[in-house]
Amino acid sequence: QRSRGHRAFPRLQLAGVCIVLEGMKLDFLPFDLRLKHKWAVASGPQSGADQSRAAVVLVRLSDGPAIGWGEAPATSRYQETTATISDFLVRVEADRLSFANLPAGMEYLEKLAPGNFSAKCAVNVALADGAARLAGQAVYDFLNLGFTEGKHVTSFSIGLDTPEKIREKVLEAAAFPVLKLKVGAAGDRENLAALREAAPLKTIRVDANEAWIAKEEALKQIEWLAQDPHIEFIEQPMPAATPAEDLAWLKRRSPLPVFGDESYHHAGDAARCAECFHGVNIKLIKAGGILQAAEALKAARRAGLKTMIGCMVESSVSTSAGAHLAELADYLDLDGNLLVRNDPFAGPTAKNGILSFAAAKEKLGLRVRPRKSGLFAAKDAK
Repeated sequence: QRSRGHRAFPRLQLAGVCIVLEGMKLDFLPFDLRLKHKWAVASGPQSGADQSRAAVVLVRLSDGPAIGWGEAPATSRYQETTATISDFLVRVEADRLSFANLPAGMEYLEKLAPGNFSAKCAVNVALADGAARLAGQAVYDFLNLGFTEGKHVTSFSIGLDTPEKIREKVLEAAAFPVLKLKVGAAGDRENLAALREAAPLKTIRVDANEAWIAKEEALKQIEWLAQDPHIEFIEQPMPAATPAEDLAWLKRRSPLPVFGDESYHHAGDAARCAECFHGVNIKLIKAGGILQAAEALKAARRAGLKTMIGCMVESSVSTSAGAHLAELADYLDLDGNLLVRNDPFAGPTAKNGILSFAAAKEKLGLRVRPRKSGLFAAKDAK
């Protein structure tokens, strides 16, 4: 699909070079990411859903030679599908967007419709990508954050599965120093035992994805998990809708640090989450964009919370966007692109779990590049 754009020809002066901009165009393409293993979490779709693929919508903003990439993962937790994402994007008037004024573009998107955070995130990331490219910078420098090579380690996620499959996945992830185990199913104890058979001493983070309704049940499960001395913390043990007093009750008693994920979307949630959690997981698609995620990270730190940057199952476009904010995080869980077989983009690497842009062929913007030319070929031919 292509969103309509005007054909005026403004000029942008950068470092003595005059670039003619032809008017913004927005293109988007639904794309199925094929998974290496089936993917399931406690708050995910019911059994029977296709767990072998993840749907996303790829976004391209272009203004003459200037291009920005974005991505909108569909997520059942937030009722966003490729259809709802596409319906939002087709309403966007591209000439209301500009690489030269990102806040104005986001203000326009917010007025267009409430919610739709994944779609808004895709446009925001594409705007930041294009703006940084035009400025001759990587996004992390465009945002005045920088990126320290050799420092940022991502965990590798192990979804709900049988003990046999858990063992297989853990062995495949032997190079990663930190694993993230999904829990919240009947076989949790068997799955943890299977993980420990394959990796007896490896650091683990646990993610319950809102699995336990009652605070007493959540505490019981965390006390069991805390018997393993190499479990670092647990994410979102109770539903986001849980009363704050119950979450605070659990925080006071938990033998492990408790992190909020589904409970923390944007900077405005920081004060409440500081009462209920020890840390929070910020995801760009929850926040609605890379700029909003940066503000959410800064607000969490001001509130005394530990910070983690997470992701959905997604391509290198989105995981790269998260990596550009790494200097604002205490922990990273940016492995969404590592879970798929057909990532359409190449971006940062994660050898031995260490995120690195050193080998990225693209030096500017998000530092991602399509693996094959003509990703939008059918649309470009129109």
